Amino acid sequence: MDDGVIFSEFAAAPEVPLLTRWFSPSAPYLLARNIFVRGLGVIFFSAFYSLAFQIHGLIGSRGILPAAAYLDAAKRVLGAPAYQLVPSLLWLNRSDRALTAIVVLGFISSITLILNILPRTSIAVAMLSFLSFVAAAQDFSSYQSDGMLLEAAFLSLFLFPRGKKLPPSYAAIFLLRWEWFRIYFESGLVKILSGDEQWRSLTAMDKYYENGPLPTFLGWHVQQWPHAFHATTAAATLIIELLVVWLMFVPSRRVRIGLFIVASMLQAGIILTANYAFLNYLVLLLGVLLIEDRREPEKTSDRPSYVAAVVLTAHLVTTTLMFFFPNFPTATLLAPTRIVNSFGLFAVMTRARYEIEFQGTSDGVTWTAYPFRYKPQNPNEAPRIFAPYQPRFEWNLWFASLSSLADNQWVLNVEARLLENSPPVLRLFRSNPFAAKPPTAVRAVLWQYWFTTPEERVRTGAWWNRKLMGLYAPVASRGPNGAIELEQP
Repeated sequence: MDDGVIFSEFAAAPEVPLLTRWFSPSAPYLLARNIFVRGLGVIFFSAFYSLAFQIHGLIGSRGILPAAAYLDAAKRVLGAPAYQLVPSLLWLNRSDRALTAIVVLGFISSITLILNILPRTSIAVAMLSFLSFVAAAQDFSSYQSDGMLLEAAFLSLFLFPRGKKLPPSYAAIFLLRWEWFRIYFESGLVKILSGDEQWRSLTAMDKYYENGPLPTFLGWHVQQWPHAFHATTAAATLIIELLVVWLMFVPSRRVRIGLFIVASMLQAGIILTANYAFLNYLVLLLGVLLIEDRREPEKTSDRPSYVAAVVLTAHLVTTTLMFFFPNFPTATLLAPTRIVNSFGLFAVMTRARYEIEFQGTSDGVTWTAYPFRYKPQNPNEAPRIFAPYQPRFEWNLWFASLSSLADNQWVLNVEARLLENSPPVLRLFRSNPFAAKPPTAVRAVLWQYWFTTPEERVRTGAWWNRKLMGLYAPVASRGPNGAIELEQP
């Protein structure tokens, strides 16, 4: 296929009506679509696999932020609009069994999607199951990655205008590429608009590897490299996000293949040095849709999908205008569904790393730490690579460490659950140091962590240095009447 006419949706022949050209099954992306939808199934599987071990500890009846109580409060305060503002299947049943059911539904639909069985139905079920959790998860779903996945899933419903054997429409492919473009470009733009001096001075990457939510052991090694390398990667990140991604609009297959390779190298570097759950895998996967087949598909049907024409056009208009007008009406209306989103990753780089640690005591003198599964704690334990698995509890503790307890009252809920040895909450930890009997008191302390130098690592075997900063949350204990009492500082 000649490069001059590739991606000819930007230069359609005048005799082909625009509606037919964009919304009929005619785009040469069968291979890219097949790779993408199977990859989407893998990402959904990773999301539900993560929830299988966490959902009851996060929002179950004995969890940190019970979904049932949240839904009851929403209905009591908001009335009927609560159903629209919290779109979740959990309105039908708020029990722990219902939480298990949405995870099982998600598992089944993600597996059928991987196998390319009823792909549109599989995407719809996986999307609805995931949204049911996200809408009710409160603090544990305030991540851009959740919106990225739900938006990609929604747009993927339109990749099958006439079934899985016929090609997708140009419009469906473009809207998914448009999401890919927005993730990059908006992330680059917020870095500049935030005014963060670290991006302006190209020092943003100097401490990035130790200060991100969940580092890897490779990140420790990369941080030891000289400032010149880190300045180069900071500049390259800005150039790729602000400039290079515009090559998506160039009508040349070779150019877009080059763009895919460059962007994929950036994502691979992030995956190896940090654990951002499925985020980077999804961005990698969206990039696959940059590359069309070498041959045009056989002529099938000129009949456009009028539903797709209306919905996808509305989505394009909304995601474009909400960039300039965040309160654009359709953006506000669709916000609870997270199928339209604004993006902006790493606008301001974290300058120091803090970690919250829960400790319990049986005698009021000796305090024992609850060991975490994934986040830094033992200085001698190497950071691991575990993405796309997403430990939402430990991820949220990193965010909480950057602000005050007043903004993270759920930390007190954790203390209360530990006082009662709540099984689902304890499963969020590696083990329970008070398995025989609940502690008499629990507290949350704050540590500062930073990577060791190569010399320190050789001498001590430690990957981290740390310093105790003091209490993050007050000591909690049970009073004579069983109520939780907080020790006043």
